Amino acid sequence: MGLESWAMAKGKTGSDGDAAARRGRPRSAETTTAILESAYTLMATTGLAATSIDAVARHSNVSKMTIYKWWPSREALLIDAFLNQASLMLPLSGAGNPAARVRRHAAAYTEALQLSFRRKPMLELIASGQQDGSIRSTGAPGDLYDAIYGSLFYRYVFGIKPLSPAYARNLVDILLTTDSDATGNPAERR
Repeated sequence: MGLESWAMAKGKTGSDGDAAARRGRPRSAETTTAILESAYTLMATTGLAATSIDAVARHSNVSKMTIYKWWPSREALLIDAFLNQASLMLPLSGAGNPAARVRRHAAAYTEALQLSFRRKPMLELIASGQQDGSIRSTGAPGDLYDAIYGSLFYRYVFGIKPLSPAYARNLVDILLTTDSDATGNPAERR
């Protein structure tokens, strides 16, 4: 199902026109899976900046030439790896009318985004700190959480420096120990 969904995401229909357009040996499904899984695993564990074609080739035990033959760029490979993983996590149903299928898929996607096992305990921790006074910020716990972890994620994905434990501690101090909301605006006194 994963490669089939990946092919759908790429707009490949399996028609004879696709095979005629590509020269050489046809793609091996096993090799394609290994490359896409390796690329996704490396993105998730080492970040986008460290996920090079060379690293993917080493991780998947495939030659760089094979990867370059099948993908025009590193970015195209990383996008395909992400789409492949999304199709595995959220397969697009083949049954039902198109509107119902899109509705089910969008609902499943939204549900998957909210299943973070870390978010709820962190929101509870922030709310508890606001109640006992150790967190002075009056922003909604969800907004504060998003400001902290969204900032860290953004800096990590785009390779913005410095991203260090000291930076993270300072960000938390700025957002949680000042009398402001999550946007940094002074909060109204209660």
